[in-house]
Amino acid sequence: MTQLEQKRLELAVKQKRGLHFIVASVIIWLAIAFIYSSAMPTLTKNLFVFICTGILLPLAWGISKILKVNFSDNENPLSNLGVLFSVNQLLYLLIAMWIYPTIPDKMPMVIAIIFGAHLMPFSWLYKSKVYLLFSIVIPFLALFIGLSFSPTILAVGMTIVETIFCGALIIENKN
Repeated sequence: MTQLEQKRLELAVKQKRGLHFIVASVIIWLAIAFIYSSAMPTLTKNLFVFICTGILLPLAWGISKILKVNFSDNENPLSNLGVLFSVNQLLYLLIAMWIYPTIPDKMPMVIAIIFGAHLMPFSWLYKSKVYLLFSIVIPFLALFIGLSFSPTILAVGMTIVETIFCGALIIENKN
């Protein structure tokens, strides 16, 4: 095993392949489902959705404490690569910001697509087939559900998919 492979494996084990972030995303999608099931105007709902996305990091940090996951491994240089993969997603949120007033009913779909697609590099980092699978399934599923159903149904669907993702990660972490 090369030193790079060893660092990837160490990071995957210490951070439980980012399980704390995926659990946090379940909570956020549940909150988004609640927001979209309300009677607020769509633009107000979208504003609250952006607020929900902003709490991901502190929520994941809190969950990492509960799950006893090493939130940030300062000894492993690949930990910085994981941060870069995540920060990259922020640039794509500019697309969601454009959608916000332009096609407001589709903003949750765009956020779901961005979220799913940003997972792909983590499949390499964590040596994870689960991340690879969900990085492909989530964007296509979000597109289908988002074009065919209401944002509430999309958010409920994402909550279910993220919950399945958590279960698959738990199984993958045990192996």
